[in-house]
Amino acid sequence: MPRRYEAPPGTVVPSLPLKLGTALLARLHQGYSRADLRADLLAGIVVGIVALPLSMALAVASGVAPQHGLYTAVVAGSAVAALGGSMVQVSGPTAAFVVLLAPVSARFGLGGLILATLMAGVLLVAMGAGRLGSLIQFVPYPVTTGFTAGIAVVIATLQLKDFLGLTVANMPETYLEKVAALARALPTLRWQDLGIGLFTLAILILWPRVTRKVPGPLIALALGGVLAHLLTLWVPGFQVATIHSRFVDGIPQLPPQPVIPWHLPGPDGHPIGLSFALVRALIPSAFAIAMLGAIESLLSAVVADGMTGGSHDPDAELVAQGVGNLVAPFFGGIAATGALARTATNVRSGARSPLAAIFHSGFVLLAVLLFAPVLNYLPMASLAALLLIVAWNMSEVKHFAHAMRVAPRSDVVVLLTCFGLTVIFDMVVSVTAGVLLAALLFMRRMAEVSNVRLVDQHPIATQGLPKDVLIYEVAGPLFFGAAQKAMSALQRVPTGVSVVLLDLSSVPAMDGTGLVSLESAVARLHQLGMFVVLGGVQGQPLRVLARSGIREHRDRIAVHRTMERAVATAIGHSRAAANPA
Repeated sequence: MPRRYEAPPGTVVPSLPLKLGTALLARLHQGYSRADLRADLLAGIVVGIVALPLSMALAVASGVAPQHGLYTAVVAGSAVAALGGSMVQVSGPTAAFVVLLAPVSARFGLGGLILATLMAGVLLVAMGAGRLGSLIQFVPYPVTTGFTAGIAVVIATLQLKDFLGLTVANMPETYLEKVAALARALPTLRWQDLGIGLFTLAILILWPRVTRKVPGPLIALALGGVLAHLLTLWVPGFQVATIHSRFVDGIPQLPPQPVIPWHLPGPDGHPIGLSFALVRALIPSAFAIAMLGAIESLLSAVVADGMTGGSHDPDAELVAQGVGNLVAPFFGGIAATGALARTATNVRSGARSPLAAIFHSGFVLLAVLLFAPVLNYLPMASLAALLLIVAWNMSEVKHFAHAMRVAPRSDVVVLLTCFGLTVIFDMVVSVTAGVLLAALLFMRRMAEVSNVRLVDQHPIATQGLPKDVLIYEVAGPLFFGAAQKAMSALQRVPTGVSVVLLDLSSVPAMDGTGLVSLESAVARLHQLGMFVVLGGVQGQPLRVLARSGIREHRDRIAVHRTMERAVATAIGHSRAAANPA
């Protein structure tokens, strides 16, 4: 096994607006040897072996023929690797997309699904060009954990139809209706499909205990296909659903062919066409695909950084993901994003540059050209078993349970809300509600720690202050969630005070609401005959105050960056008030 490439600690991939291929250029700039090429080639083959069955299974789960998943791995996988900002990330169809793509393909057909992918590509390019890659850090962990676990539950549920060999005439759109439909279809269970599914599932579970050098999906699906074929020959009446029986034409033994997305069939089998009404109807789905693609690709890139010690360019990665989703639809590909499991396999297999992901795409293409007739005989139950394992790994049950035990109650509420909304509704509703709920809970926590308190002895005023000077310490950000509560303490200033000194050293930020609350407090104190001094004002609050023009009211307020000058000003005003001219 070749040594794993590790980027030098702290290495940052160059980041310039709309500059693509930053990761590949950075790696080539460092030097690329024959040993690096060999390591990338071997890693690409291993990842290709893993991606081959997964790409087919994910396409089928999304409601389209398996070759569309293969075309995605070939076209989008190579395009994103060549143009992206992550050194070892592998892109392609992913399990997370299934819950978004399946309803689109059911409603709009293949043409609508591929057109939505194209629109999502445009949005991803715009997000990257707008330098929005760093915004991923603002998606809270409970939100990602909740919707990921919810997606895993939905994916696992959708696989029961093929795993059990059930006959379901029409699969409803909502999750609860899907569960009801599957329950009603239980009498149609076929023991042949269930047997092959259980056999494949057992191999997938047990094979990693034997060896990790050969990917389990390759062995499990190969053995499942061979067993099903032999039993069909030897056992009278034995028959299981395969790719060929489900999709009459099977997987074409051809490379991805250029197509016009809106010339592909809609739900009625006729070309879907291109119209404003169709684009408008697909916008919500395209937005959801783009958002999930951005979140998943950047999270995967972060994990890859942790495994290699390097850094990625998030904006270049978003643009590359957008370009991949723009190009793939013109070759029959569906939505693609960074695939965490394949990326981890790539790193563990010794990948040293984005060329490993390009080689993985080449391997998938070669497999289509050489082995398409054989792939057509893979049982649908075996593909379903593979996705059940993917869903289990995706759910991260241990992390979910750990978060439930140790996380603050507010985070648990966000986690369960996102999980439930993802299962019952969809990922867009879940993430939107989760981020909003997390933001509201965060603001409440910030409001709890933001306060104003009277200071009896301030360390700056070592010589003591006149009796008519009071110091109040303001702690925490003055924003719309906390400003009113914090400033309310100034309503109880005792009589006989001529100067109020506010120590803002612990106020890192102030928004418009905080400014209005502060101005109201200053005006109220001025009406009571008190002068206000602001001390220790940090950079951001100082800029807000400067733009507001509050410093022009010299008769009622003084603003200083240091507490020393603020104390001196307060003492000076106290003496002036005690000895008026």
